[in-house]
Amino acid sequence: MEYAIAVIDIGMTNKKVMVYDDALTQIDVRYRNFPPRIVDGLETHDIESMEEWFIEELAGFAGAYPVKALAVTTHGATFVCVGKDGKPSAPCVYYTHEPGDEFQDRFYRLFGDPESLQERTGTPYLKALINPAKGILFLKENYPEQFGNTAHLLFYPQYWGYRFTGKTGAEGTYMGCHGYLWDQVEHKLSSVAEGLGAASLMPGKTGNSWDVLGRVTEEFARKTGLARDVIVTMGIHDSNSSLLPHFAKRGETGFTLNSTGTWCVIMTPVKAYGFTPDELGKVVFFNISAFGGPIKTAIFQGGKEFETWSAVLMKLHNRKDIPSYDRELYRSILAEKDAFLLPELAAGSGQFPGSKPRITEAGAEYPYEDIASGRVCPPSFQNYERGIVLLRISLVMQTITALERTGVSLAGGASGTADSPGEVFTEGGFRKDEAYNALVSAFFRNQRVYLTDIAEATALGAAMTAKMALTGKSLTDLSRDFDVEYQEVAKSDMPEIFPYREAWLSHI
Repeated sequence: MEYAIAVIDIGMTNKKVMVYDDALTQIDVRYRNFPPRIVDGLETHDIESMEEWFIEELAGFAGAYPVKALAVTTHGATFVCVGKDGKPSAPCVYYTHEPGDEFQDRFYRLFGDPESLQERTGTPYLKALINPAKGILFLKENYPEQFGNTAHLLFYPQYWGYRFTGKTGAEGTYMGCHGYLWDQVEHKLSSVAEGLGAASLMPGKTGNSWDVLGRVTEEFARKTGLARDVIVTMGIHDSNSSLLPHFAKRGETGFTLNSTGTWCVIMTPVKAYGFTPDELGKVVFFNISAFGGPIKTAIFQGGKEFETWSAVLMKLHNRKDIPSYDRELYRSILAEKDAFLLPELAAGSGQFPGSKPRITEAGAEYPYEDIASGRVCPPSFQNYERGIVLLRISLVMQTITALERTGVSLAGGASGTADSPGEVFTEGGFRKDEAYNALVSAFFRNQRVYLTDIAEATALGAAMTAKMALTGKSLTDLSRDFDVEYQEVAKSDMPEIFPYREAWLSHI
């Protein structure tokens, strides 16, 4: 091994520090979760404790491997206000905080109506503080003195790069991620960023994810044992990072990535930016790829929905197992068209922002709160296996909508176009869910649906950016360094899914 690459991968739940060798093989990894730090009753990121842990783990890796580069990738919708002393000047509030309808309405009165902003910035209306511009307004209003002492407003990957190098920077994948902060038509900071007074606090120039932000500081080198010549790349948004292995193997268009986890993020690289009139107002938006191209995107909290609803069923039946796929049971429930589990547990977080979480069955409605509290039990939930089937079908219905909104169609297409990509790749937590994948593939009967074997696609993408920085190689050059298995999901005839979907949508 000529050199090693360290990667810090910060998910909303799991934080990881890992090492890749010069052939992009992961050779070591550490995991940890950090509970929120409560500030004024708000959940905030405990970035001080996280930094201590990063230093501790990097110190161990520095003694064991010839680390020459460090790359950071993080979850979205997060920024840090930094004071002149180089430390956070205001709380780093969780984007899940909901400041209320009055705040949401005030934001749009100040900066423009949601559909006009969506058309210009590629950003949809999302509740809570999932639009970072709302997070900035929230800090300005609730922490005016701390915000006033801010010298730099840094996106999350670049905040960590700043802590490691003392240098500030920005790059496109995070700048353009549902923040209302980037004008995707004129390719510059948006009128919202200007109106918030944030533009003057943000780095004036955006770079590439593989650009070198700087070398580690003397203090950081001393704490970790890393050499002073270790480079730190600019950083990258996690969902965009997970696209890079597929860009290397399959090219930059012609596929859709269905990245599943707490958040299911469906991304289709397309050739041109722009919405059709009927897409405005929907939870569909545009990310920006590491190469500056438009990525049509739709999201929902699929993993969170599965975890929350299944916990209710497990408690009700004193079970911990997840039943295996029983094709005939699924076909039976689909054919009955009598029971429907509907989103969204986190209001405004997915494809159906007006929908209340509930089960509709035999003409009766059962709100999630009543089911979770034990006040009511829908007929389907009286049988554990049927309850899990209903939940999985709901996640498939939400996935289908997200896939359709990013361009996947029933018509399919062998080579793929901007309107109908040729292949769908599913990775992440739902990759191992046989029922989920069988139903998605059955619905898109003319599309080829694959499962990939990339265990840590986000971290691998970040490692690729570091190798590009170290070697000057292109992404295509790196495709020879690693293998990806694309396992096609077998097609099964399930005609019942189509009328069930129409009925499910009618209840939404």
